[in-house]
Amino acid sequence: MRRLHTVPLVISGVLLLAACSGGSDPAPRATVEPSAPQTSAAPAPEPAPVLEVARAMADVEHLAVVIGPRHATSEAYLRAADWVADRFDRLGYTVSRQDVQAPAGNSWGVDVPAGTSVNVIADPPGFDPTRPHRLVGAHLDTIPVAPGAEDNASGVAMMLELARLDVDGSLPVRFIAFGAEEPRGPGDDLHHFGSQQYVAALDEPARAATTAMVSLDRVGVPGPEVPICHGGRATPAVRDSLAAAAVAAGVPHTVCGDNRTSDHWSFERGGLEAARLGSLPYAGYHSPQDTPDVIDPGQMERVGLIMAQWLAS
Repeated sequence: MRRLHTVPLVISGVLLLAACSGGSDPAPRATVEPSAPQTSAAPAPEPAPVLEVARAMADVEHLAVVIGPRHATSEAYLRAADWVADRFDRLGYTVSRQDVQAPAGNSWGVDVPAGTSVNVIADPPGFDPTRPHRLVGAHLDTIPVAPGAEDNASGVAMMLELARLDVDGSLPVRFIAFGAEEPRGPGDDLHHFGSQQYVAALDEPARAATTAMVSLDRVGVPGPEVPICHGGRATPAVRDSLAAAAVAAGVPHTVCGDNRTSDHWSFERGGLEAARLGSLPYAGYHSPQDTPDVIDPGQMERVGLIMAQWLAS
């Protein structure tokens, strides 16, 4: 708050001498004019944050190396969820958790037990889920044998960086780190458990308020373009708005309408508008070789520029 600083007034006077004779006029009163009010300089506005890919790369390193493989019902996954929740909390978001039930199954050749995973949900101050908003998500779990740098520490790291940017757009944004995205068997019903259960739990006002969902999944391996896709059940509206953001940001991209292998598909199956960024092929996919060296900072930056442009629209 700007305060007014004033200089106190000091009035100097002269003694009035009573004259017994002569009857002269009293001497004039000396005065000091008040100083003009002074104001303190307004503080300079803080510069808007800018996309910092180095931060995202450090987050990839933490998830893939410090924590490592983190299948959805493992202790490592819960440590990763705690770490992500703490990051959101430090950024000023209100953090909640949604339990996710995952069945026993086989995840890329490894038997995994039934158990409880968790979605980590981060809302900006004053968020109302019954009013129009956008949703940005990235799955946090991996298959049991993979440290998951690209799949999907890259998406989680970019989501955290976008949360830090807090882009001033037309709609508020809810961020979700989804649990139990990786398959535990064939088919849609044994895949994407966290996002399936999130969509199923939405009441009608919250469903109507979810205007668009974007899944950030495998967004860091190098390539000449950024893939932008939807699954073909929803309209291409979100995909096309992301493509328009890519054009505005000067980022080369491709589009498709048949990608159903990430959490956006749960939203499309549930009748909501959604799309996905990412999914270029790479040699370390679902293997112990999915390490931070497969990530290209330039590709991470391109994805971040598209998303920042889209969120600002």
